[in-house]
Amino acid sequence: MTSVLDRLRGARWDAQEASGALGDLGTFLPLVVGISQATGLDFGVTLFFAGLLNVATGLMFSVPMAVQPMKAIAAVAITQGLTGPQVAAAGLLVSGLVLVVGVLGLAERLTRLIPDEVVRGLQLALGLSLAVKGGELVLASGLDRWVLALPAAALAWRLRDSRRLPVALLVFATGLAVTLFRNPEAASKLTLGLHLPALLPFSAADFKQALFAAAIPQLPLTLLNSVVAVCALSRDLFPQHPLSERKVAVSVGLMNLVSGWFGAVPMCHGAGGLAGQVKFGARTNGAILMLGAGKLVLAIAFGSSLMALCIAFPKALLGVMLAFSGLALAEAARSAKDLPLTLLTAAGCLGLGPVAGVAAGFVAHRLKGLRFRRDEAGDSPPPGL
Repeated sequence: MTSVLDRLRGARWDAQEASGALGDLGTFLPLVVGISQATGLDFGVTLFFAGLLNVATGLMFSVPMAVQPMKAIAAVAITQGLTGPQVAAAGLLVSGLVLVVGVLGLAERLTRLIPDEVVRGLQLALGLSLAVKGGELVLASGLDRWVLALPAAALAWRLRDSRRLPVALLVFATGLAVTLFRNPEAASKLTLGLHLPALLPFSAADFKQALFAAAIPQLPLTLLNSVVAVCALSRDLFPQHPLSERKVAVSVGLMNLVSGWFGAVPMCHGAGGLAGQVKFGARTNGAILMLGAGKLVLAIAFGSSLMALCIAFPKALLGVMLAFSGLALAEAARSAKDLPLTLLTAAGCLGLGPVAGVAAGFVAHRLKGLRFRRDEAGDSPPPGL
């Protein structure tokens, strides 16, 4: 059993790890800013607890495990007008249910139940979805798609396997410089001080609304992407440090049971985040520990005043990072042994949603198994001959 000290000794603290730490920025910033704008949740509080969860995750796992917003809850919050307490309540409910799944060992059973090719199909669909979203951010950026996105994409492609130059760090530094040049007023809005989270008031009605509107749609996605797909991807990327489904489920379950009461945006792990951070250089938990420490310092020092700077950050560069992260996750499908089943699952996930797509892939796998057994029975000689 690896101890916390062993994980700290194995962590790297170089520029590549710092670059990899920013690999999930294309998902993290747009979602957190979007939810904060739509619901009134304090951006500084979310940043504080995201940093705290990054540090806890870095101490818990040896791999660069991402901490990212729960996407289904984010989508419902932005499109259906949930309040801040309802969003936080949804995170509390999902985390409580996932914790039960983890403690009871049901996550391992779920993993054994879903065929590997179906999981690869889910990864392919999620990766392509992230890549398309990144492309949309780039295309909606006007002149920036040519001035910023095209050079950044060329640089990221050219240095995709470089062990010397930290690509994401270079892209982020460029974006920050462009932000400060174009929007000096965003920097002037920064308020230096001691910013600490406070408890958020809830009502029973908030939990009732959150359960049906956001928690139930999020739960299967969390189990599939944040537990099953993450563990499968970790076995591909880090066979020497395979993740336990029980441990990952317990980690997701504990995430929001504290932060939710303070009004932080609900967080989880994600296969896309893990793929993106590895794509941009992360190889150890050092990336996550550095990222968490940075978030904590910024959140305590500047709080929600950072949001103006984040809103002004070039979407074109976030789109490039998100697209490369998505393609890195989609690459996991190359190891599928049954490519037609993987493609069928991916198509179902893209067309019908992750849960329906996985269900379709599972049914197709079972039907194929039944047909194979019938063919074998038909080819065998009659009894007694």
